[in-house]
Amino acid sequence: MQTPSPATPPKVTGGADLKAERDRFVAMSFCWADFLLEVDLEERIVFAGGPWQGITGKTTDELKGVPLLDLVHDEDVELMRSLLGVARRQGRIEDVDIRFKGRGQMQLPIGFAGYFLEDLGNHYFLAMRMSRQPGGGITPKGREKKAGSNLYDAKSFADVLGGKLKAGAEDSHLTLINIPGMAELKARLGDDDQAELDKVLGTYLRANSVDGDSAAELDAGKYTIVHGDDINVGHLETQLADVAKKFDPEHQDLEVLAATMEVDSQNISEEDLANGLLYAINQFKEQGDKFNIKDLSTNLSSLVNDAANKVSTFKTTVANMAFNLVYHPIVDVMTGEVHHYEALTRFEEGISPYEIITMAEQTGLIPGFDMAVVEKGLEFLNTIPRNSPMSIAINISGQSVASDWYVNKLHNLLKDNAWAKGRMVFEITESSKMEDLDAANNFIQRLRKDGYPVCLDDFGAGAASFSYLMRLEVDVVKLDGPVVKDAQKARRGKALFESMATLCKNLGIETIAEMVDNKAGLDFVRKCGIDYAQGYLFGKPNADVKKFKMADHVHLFPNPSFTKGGGW
Repeated sequence: MQTPSPATPPKVTGGADLKAERDRFVAMSFCWADFLLEVDLEERIVFAGGPWQGITGKTTDELKGVPLLDLVHDEDVELMRSLLGVARRQGRIEDVDIRFKGRGQMQLPIGFAGYFLEDLGNHYFLAMRMSRQPGGGITPKGREKKAGSNLYDAKSFADVLGGKLKAGAEDSHLTLINIPGMAELKARLGDDDQAELDKVLGTYLRANSVDGDSAAELDAGKYTIVHGDDINVGHLETQLADVAKKFDPEHQDLEVLAATMEVDSQNISEEDLANGLLYAINQFKEQGDKFNIKDLSTNLSSLVNDAANKVSTFKTTVANMAFNLVYHPIVDVMTGEVHHYEALTRFEEGISPYEIITMAEQTGLIPGFDMAVVEKGLEFLNTIPRNSPMSIAINISGQSVASDWYVNKLHNLLKDNAWAKGRMVFEITESSKMEDLDAANNFIQRLRKDGYPVCLDDFGAGAASFSYLMRLEVDVVKLDGPVVKDAQKARRGKALFESMATLCKNLGIETIAEMVDNKAGLDFVRKCGIDYAQGYLFGKPNADVKKFKMADHVHLFPNPSFTKGGGW
């Protein structure tokens, strides 16, 4: 349960009012607290209130002059010291659990909150209460299961990070932290100790951040914090390593790697800075455990700034529709007839579409881009005679499927262009994972009901493919190119590939194989029971569909039949 905040700190000007204000603070704190401590700048107890004798064996008078850290369990001394540092910098502490020493060998988990008040003699005022189990009583040993680390995730962190860095200007820094052995350590722990480890690590990181709340867990063993000049990053590395070792039943030394990024936050808008940081953080997440974080941080420093500029440029590109679509035929493996064309994005020469689209997904800009592609595709189809059966496939990121803005705008756009029904197919890509499959299936069924077939792209590329197939009712699946290539090489590849084709056929779903670049590949997918093929065998993507002369490939098909159309 979250620890309540103590009373709002008093505002005083000094003199005779000090004692009265202190008494008022004590009285209000005891509305929810079991204990109260007032501690001076030397971290010695000035005043104690509550049943301390039953806990420590000392009366409240006997506690006066005792160092606060003498009451804290040895393993949490550094944590308490860090929290006091936060209070000095930020003025307050809240929602933190610390283990205190009890009589005998008892460890007493105590939640506390408090203030550091310059107006009251530069003293700490700590209101504290016992952490209780559901049935009441005190846990004499071991650790209670905690509610989590209280750290941001990568996306949430990036959303607020740009503003905090800009607000702090030159005094704020971003530090990346990697603990390569964290996954192995957690595998050696039970659920309760894993939760407690997350809680303690999270508290250390928050305690060292600029406002006690600017820290994130990006991935297993990967963290980042925003902090000021007063934080010793080397000392933080040591603290985290000590915490990990104390939790480890094997007491192994874990390596902790930290490096600080220098980010130019003054010359970039807050929104673009946040997007650039999110992109850079995702690059950090995708790195393996073994890498040189010092080099990475240097590279990421420029990457953040470069990414922020790329984000700004990308948004301008989308707004101005300053990109092109090229088309690639999907053909029937038996007849060679073009079924439809996939629309592929091309930017200016030298810019990788994959990298740009990945960046758009990682920075949350992909729904706007996906919508621009639909609009561009409609423009192209509008140049084709309405009596032509030609159809095109438009890609949709899994992230866009989850965007209410995109879903609503797409359906309104299709409603306004009813003539496109039957001439546009939608391919949902797996590059950005879908989490709410029920909502995704509702979106898909609405498209199908309105006359727009749906294809599940990248099938077989990830473990999620089969769960998608179970939950998402689609018309066709496109087998990922590398899967098609690998199936031709592996000894058991043909059997596995055939089983995927058979599964889809039994479900009433048609199949497309990517990367069919030669006759052997076409023969292979045909023998495996695949319905359609796409690849360089039939030509490279081109803005002019007339460039594809399927009649030149008549010798490749057992039952050649060529038309200018296509579509379900």
